[in-house]
Amino acid sequence: MGKDYDDAVGKGKEAFGKATGDQGKEAEGKTDQAKAGAKEKAEEAKEKVEETADNVAEKVRDVFKKR
Repeated sequence: MGKDYDDAVGKGKEAFGKATGDQGKEAEGKTDQAKAGAKEKAEEAKEKVEETADNVAEKVRDVFKKR
């Protein structure tokens, strides 16, 4: 599922766990939220790598154009 969905479900589980005293459900909700955060960071890293690769490719093309 998507990071926004995981975060929302996690918040719901955490709130349910807190309201009912179910520590396991509360922990599960926090875990879901952490997974959502990790997915977001992974997406950001992927975008940065793609941007860097594009910049390197452009510089390589520029070097070969000058020859």
